[in-house]
Amino acid sequence: MNEQSTRIFRAASRAKYNEGYMPGFGNDFETEALEGALPIGQNSPQRCPYGLYAEQLSGTPFTAPRETNKRSWLYRMRPTVQHIGDMTRIELPHWRSAPTVGESDLPLAPMRWDPAPIPADAGTFLTGMRTISTGGDVHTQTGFAIHTYAVTESMDAEVFWNADGEMLVVPELGALRIFTEMGVLDIAPGEIAVLPRGIKFKVMLAGDDQARGYICENYGDHFTCPERGPIGANCLANRRDFLSPVAAYERRDGTAHRIVVKWGGSFNACEIDHSPLDVVAWHGNYAPYKYNLRHFSPVGPILNDHADPSIFTVLTAPSGTPGTANIDFVIFPPRWLVAEDSFRPPWYHMNVMSEFMGLIEGVYDAKPQGFVPGGMSLHNMMLPHGPDAEAFYGASVKELTPQKLENTLAFMFETRFPQQLTRYAAALPTLQVKYPDCWRPLRNHFDPDRPVWNGD
Repeated sequence: MNEQSTRIFRAASRAKYNEGYMPGFGNDFETEALEGALPIGQNSPQRCPYGLYAEQLSGTPFTAPRETNKRSWLYRMRPTVQHIGDMTRIELPHWRSAPTVGESDLPLAPMRWDPAPIPADAGTFLTGMRTISTGGDVHTQTGFAIHTYAVTESMDAEVFWNADGEMLVVPELGALRIFTEMGVLDIAPGEIAVLPRGIKFKVMLAGDDQARGYICENYGDHFTCPERGPIGANCLANRRDFLSPVAAYERRDGTAHRIVVKWGGSFNACEIDHSPLDVVAWHGNYAPYKYNLRHFSPVGPILNDHADPSIFTVLTAPSGTPGTANIDFVIFPPRWLVAEDSFRPPWYHMNVMSEFMGLIEGVYDAKPQGFVPGGMSLHNMMLPHGPDAEAFYGASVKELTPQKLENTLAFMFETRFPQQLTRYAAALPTLQVKYPDCWRPLRNHFDPDRPVWNGD
């Protein structure tokens, strides 16, 4: 056998577009920022390489089934026991946790808000948090809280971790760099990041003077990819497009850092003399990740009728009832409309699930007026909603040629819990108090002598 016939051509370790990340959802990753820092063949050697400490971070009980068990091993300069100093209760008054029952005295109605301007003094990711609605109970690890965030200042010597739930971050304006103890996530509008419960991180502006977006704080089971059922093995959000960061650390000994912890709905802080973002290597399947929403591969009706919005689910946090989510994350991306002899926008409906919507860019087809990027709407459990009058009449008479919906990216947090509005959200001056008027122009067209309505 000659030399040429035995040559091996080996691929590079990762594709160019995801440099600095490892692809795959829920994979068992391993990564080291310093060669040889990761122990081989065991988790906790008598002496770790480079004098590091081995520490396990568990996102599920030890005895959770193997297929749902979440844990990672971190090899760090100091263990987390040195990140807990003399804790002091602090106030972040606009960041609320469930339950918030009875805070709002607004009458029952579908609700919609214009974007709230970014205050000049919004400050950091933590101080700029504003809770809009909650459901369930943070103390029983069920339900959620939905927030908006506004950032005008990077976190530097301040690090946060959330013991109450994982955080799904949806940017609408401005790019962010999220430096977690397991690596760096860079996200911009059109992308999302998920920060698991207990992961330490700080959030910095990434080239923009300010940033704004939405957050779902999930107290329940972890977000996961939804089952595809008859769709089969492909489409929707493909696991290969989720990216977890390679190991990255900073060494800032002698620099005072403020540690903020959210636990049981309250906030506590302490001071330490070093950065806790000191993980040199890690392995496991409990890690932060990001996803580019433009990689979502939608499926839809190709003959008639408008399908249920569940076909646009990116991530789902299941409850104990099959098919009923603690919370779903759904998007409405650019796509083709081709259904024949059909009303193509979403139909009018009432839903046992509660729907919070936000718009990242462009126009939402069912609400061409009044719903703009940075805005939000809340259609609570069993409250009617659907296309406004302009959308209804336009879709009822439009020639049904194939149409590409472009310049649009909306999302929805859908949950089994009634959403309890916070006092802050109820008092926002951007609340559209006349929002239900968008349906008033709908007329009664019924005529028992005219079986075919021509749209007039």
